Amino acid sequence: MKSNIKRSLKFSLTIAVITFVLAAIFSIISSSILSKAVWMIGITVVLVIVLIGVVFDMLGIASASADEAPFHAMAAEKVPGAKQAVIIIRNADKFSSFCNDVIGDISGIVSGTATAIVVIQIATLMDHPDGSPGQITLSVVLTSLVAAITVGGKAIGKYFAINSSTSIIFYAGKFFAILENQFKIKLLPSSKPKDKKVTTTKGNRSRKKRNFDNE
Repeated sequence: MKSNIKRSLKFSLTIAVITFVLAAIFSIISSSILSKAVWMIGITVVLVIVLIGVVFDMLGIASASADEAPFHAMAAEKVPGAKQAVIIIRNADKFSSFCNDVIGDISGIVSGTATAIVVIQIATLMDHPDGSPGQITLSVVLTSLVAAITVGGKAIGKYFAINSSTSIIFYAGKFFAILENQFKIKLLPSSKPKDKKVTTTKGNRSRKKRNFDNE
């Protein structure tokens, strides 16, 4: 029990640090782009950030919904991405936590900040002073629109994640396979035999039974 708690705390701390770093990177990049761009490019950046959140949310749900059985035959035939797909499914808890909690939440926060910058740009262009009814109305409209697109996109993504989880995880596995084979970048953990302890226990029981029969 204590070892499980330690692993959980270690993973939580790691996720927190990764979230901090990625959030800082996302914020710096988006702010630097938006500060020098016109409002139309700003809206495009906001939509791209929202799309990233939707895609990663879909990946996280698909990893928890997919079954690894179809990928075993592919892995035996050495189909690119099949082995990586099995690893993703076997680590679905950590994979979905990263996709949904880390990238998904960061995208939501950064998109909100980016929307506020775009509102200021448009309000300045339309000569609406800070705190004026025009700026407040513009802020409410854009914020509500971004929220609606985010929620609607994630709802559609959840549908595809549940009903097409095998295909989604297979494409994700292909992506990681390209990173590993072409660019030598390994992001997934090593594959471990599933239920190894159970198999060993069954083997011990069989050996005990044979010894008992011989006696």
